[in-house]
Amino acid sequence: MPWSTSFEDPIPLPDGRRLLTLRDAASYITKPPKAEHAAPEWQAAMEALILVAETGGPTMLARIGVMRGLNRHVERVFDPESHHWGKRKLKRDQ
Repeated sequence: MPWSTSFEDPIPLPDGRRLLTLRDAASYITKPPKAEHAAPEWQAAMEALILVAETGGPTMLARIGVMRGLNRHVERVFDPESHHWGKRKLKRDQ
């Protein structure tokens, strides 16, 4: 698979642009300062990109890697009030 392979779904960037191909993603990762793209999330994303481009792996692996790199500073918070789990009653309890 060449570097010009397209992602199934383009990757949206914070500035409104989109990454369409593996080459776009690779150049986006390498443009920030060295300290930024040396982060473990970006290193894993680059490894996934190389693996997909050179061995023909699924592009979804590279997409997941890039998305994890983009969202590395986003804190995931679980809000139990926003879910319906546990609100359902069994027939025997009515």
